[in-house]
Amino acid sequence: MDNLTHTLTGLLMARAGLNRLTPRATAVLLLAVNAPDVDVVTALGGSHRYLDLHRHLTHSLAMAPLLALLPVAIVRLARGRLDWKRCWLVSLAGVLSHLLLDLTNLYGIRLLLPFSGNWLRLDITSVVDAWIWAALILAVAAPALSRLVASEIGEAGRNRRHGSRWALFALAFVLVYNGARALLHDRAVAILESRIYEGSPAQRVAAFPDPVNPLRWRGLVEGEAFYRILDVDLRREFDPSRGMLFYKAERSDAVETASRTEPFRSLLGFVQYPLWVVTPDPESALRVDLMDLRFGTPRQPGFTATARVDGRGRVLESAFRFR
Repeated sequence: MDNLTHTLTGLLMARAGLNRLTPRATAVLLLAVNAPDVDVVTALGGSHRYLDLHRHLTHSLAMAPLLALLPVAIVRLARGRLDWKRCWLVSLAGVLSHLLLDLTNLYGIRLLLPFSGNWLRLDITSVVDAWIWAALILAVAAPALSRLVASEIGEAGRNRRHGSRWALFALAFVLVYNGARALLHDRAVAILESRIYEGSPAQRVAAFPDPVNPLRWRGLVEGEAFYRILDVDLRREFDPSRGMLFYKAERSDAVETASRTEPFRSLLGFVQYPLWVVTPDPESALRVDLMDLRFGTPRQPGFTATARVDGRGRVLESAFRFR
């Protein structure tokens, strides 16, 4: 999830009751819900280095208890004495909420490091989800608006608990919403699995969420020699013959050469649905592209590694880009 979602979640967790466990709990929570993203500093080493280390150990269960100490230490240095044990428990709750929210989206996290480097993801929400944003922002803003109205009519004393009620409502909404999204995701996957593509069943299918409409999904079907990308609208009849069809490039010397460069090695450690594209280059070379179809297509590339390989098998240049 994006940092705004995590920050709003931390604020609402505090209002829901965690701020009553110990003084300075709100400050600790606001730092803790963003603590796993401290790995953003790895971007200083370049985009491919960031891809290697983003959502790495800082997003693992094993590291969570240690990472939870960081917000407590920062608040201790800035604000003075505090209850270490209770603040650490509050901080741990914030860190775990970050991991749980990130697990729901299509980017995924390496939750089981250092024991397993597998990417885990549920594919039920976008990195930015309009409905989650709306619920969290409403729950944060509503108490302030309520107090403003109450002060105008002289009933401010009746609105002290509105903040905690709105917070509990928003957090409950996120849980129920994600549960409903999971059921809709299973339905979309079942529809994709039930059809025939290019004369044979799919080897693998996936359904990726729309950031606004829970009933619309971006379907991805993998066959032996192709990928097909289709719209899956749960309100309408599904047509497996529509959508974009992309054929996989055959493994070649140019592909093998490009795959040994650092940008390609980084992307190969991350990619879940790899599409290789090899095209002639105007300067007597071959252009090799590797992209992850979760985040784009050859028509609108997303996460892509690119290399130019000449006729002697030499890499003239290689790079990785997010867009």
